[in-house]
Amino acid sequence: MPVDFGGKVALITGVGRVGQIGQAVARGFGAAGAQLVIAGHDPTVIADRARELTAARVAVRAVAGDLTTPDAARRAVAEAKQAFGGLDVVVNVAGGLLNYGPALELRPEQLERELAVNLKTAFLVSQEAIPLLLERGGGAIVNFASIAVLKPQRLMASYIAAKAAVAGLTRALAREFADRGVRVNAVAPGMMKTADNLAQMKDAKVRWVELDQLVNAVLFLASDAAGAITGEILPVTGEV
Repeated sequence: MPVDFGGKVALITGVGRVGQIGQAVARGFGAAGAQLVIAGHDPTVIADRARELTAARVAVRAVAGDLTTPDAARRAVAEAKQAFGGLDVVVNVAGGLLNYGPALELRPEQLERELAVNLKTAFLVSQEAIPLLLERGGGAIVNFASIAVLKPQRLMASYIAAKAAVAGLTRALAREFADRGVRVNAVAPGMMKTADNLAQMKDAKVRWVELDQLVNAVLFLASDAAGAITGEILPVTGEV
């Protein structure tokens, strides 16, 4: 089903290097007509992504900063208001797998960092964004959980804990704001066919999920077509 975000403003976090999820999500919303604010940690990289989108005739603003801090989250949301007059959609891509190894060897600071980049970023950005969504009578937030939450794997304790917290945050916000027109859902991707994963997995037998397949799921959850869907964690794996 084609989706049209013409006249809508979307904030996409975790927009980084070429071939990764954030870039693909930003391209998808831009192609669907959205005006974009993209946020990422590296100023040079986020500026490169903004130039690419501008070349594709997408109205875009870039904000660089550490989204585990309230200031960076505040600046990203404020840019949507200043540049485009408001906000309709938030996609919290920022996060990722930081620690892979035995749970008994996990250091407290590693757990804290994994929780920060996955849970804290989504919480802080959503906390800043929801008032702007409410100004427009509602909107949509799409968070990034992981299929590992639903089908846990060994040696990923801190990542699974962090993404499970994202799933819990998704459901909590959905319940709190459902009566005010803000829908909050999450995708739970499987093994994504990103540049990094391809380099790491090499010849391993993997059921890859194409970036476009994931982007389509995010676009759907953010669109009016999913107007009766909130508080859901949608697996995007191509598997049962």
